[in-house]
Amino acid sequence: MPEPIDAMSFEDALSELERIVRGLEGGQMKLEDAISAYERGAALRRHCDAKLGEAEMRVRAIVQNDDGTTGTEPLADTGDSGR
Repeated sequence: MPEPIDAMSFEDALSELERIVRGLEGGQMKLEDAISAYERGAALRRHCDAKLGEAEMRVRAIVQNDDGTTGTEPLADTGDSGR
């Protein structure tokens, strides 16, 4: 049984998504298998997108202090998803 997507790291999810894409592009899957692979691939893509969004928010929260050190601060919700 495949690993639950919500427990996967970005890198693991992306790697599996790449394998699925290669398999679908190969055109050798039975229709039902291809549909299942496509559905899992779509879920993996959403998971990767969410992980990237989380990382972007963390990077945006990094600030440089007056003394040259870096820290983080909470971001105000600007309503802009960056997309």
